[in-house]
Amino acid sequence: MEKGMNFFLNRYKQLGQTVKTVALRQSLRINTLNMDEKELISRLESLGVSLSKIDFTDYGYYIDKSRFSLGAIAEYLLGYYYLQGSASQIPVEVLNPKSNELVLDCCASPGGKTSQICQLMNNKGIVIALEKQKHRLPALKNNLERMNCQNTIVFHIDALKADRLNLEFDKILLDAPCSGNFVTEQDWFEKHRNINTIKNRAALQKDLLAAALKALKKNGVLVYSTCSLEPEENELNMQWLLDNHKVKLEKINTIGDEGLTNVFGKQLNKQIQNCRRFWPNKTKTEGFFVAKVRKL
Repeated sequence: MEKGMNFFLNRYKQLGQTVKTVALRQSLRINTLNMDEKELISRLESLGVSLSKIDFTDYGYYIDKSRFSLGAIAEYLLGYYYLQGSASQIPVEVLNPKSNELVLDCCASPGGKTSQICQLMNNKGIVIALEKQKHRLPALKNNLERMNCQNTIVFHIDALKADRLNLEFDKILLDAPCSGNFVTEQDWFEKHRNINTIKNRAALQKDLLAAALKALKKNGVLVYSTCSLEPEENELNMQWLLDNHKVKLEKINTIGDEGLTNVFGKQLNKQIQNCRRFWPNKTKTEGFFVAKVRKL
């Protein structure tokens, strides 16, 4: 079976892109639960750290210059910011959680997006954070404490069993386990990546989507995201969702391309154009996909 770099680069060409790797710029998200935005910028500048605003995020900044690791200073330990990729900050902003809502984060550890949800809710409402793997719970809880998240309850539960909580959520974030992409993993092409591994991930993602929808209120919003470039994990999952569930895909206004509606010759539902696909060579971020799903 064909696999490796040539296999995937040829796939991307069939999808309309000649993909090249990019050097990712390190970035952070200022945590306004603990620190005023302008005050932190000034404080870091006094330490010799140069930041520049990420214009497609609310609180994201690129780290342009620093003489030391920003994960090893007092300001980090005090939870004034979270080291978070620029594209990774988009799903929660699309979710747009409000202070009076009940929100579910399906695959929460290590807590970057969970703490971002709390920040946008200003520590009001309720956030339920699920984590399947026990060894990942300490990182999640430590980050939530560091970031001063006071409206969050953590459960050691597989998101596939989210309905056992017997709750109906206003909004749900499903940042799904995925196959990743070559920009964030230098040896991605050298690993045993082939179409079977992609299909296995896509099957799990469908199960997670179905489980999340069970726990979502009618007219509620689910944001689905992956850091994968593979259409089986993205657009084709959205086609499956439209075919099998009462949902619609709402338009997302941010960087990136529209979701693909022609995948290897297969014509997809036009609603999938409302999703966003981040090709690294175009957005200068990691590969990413974001969809906004409204339950009907």
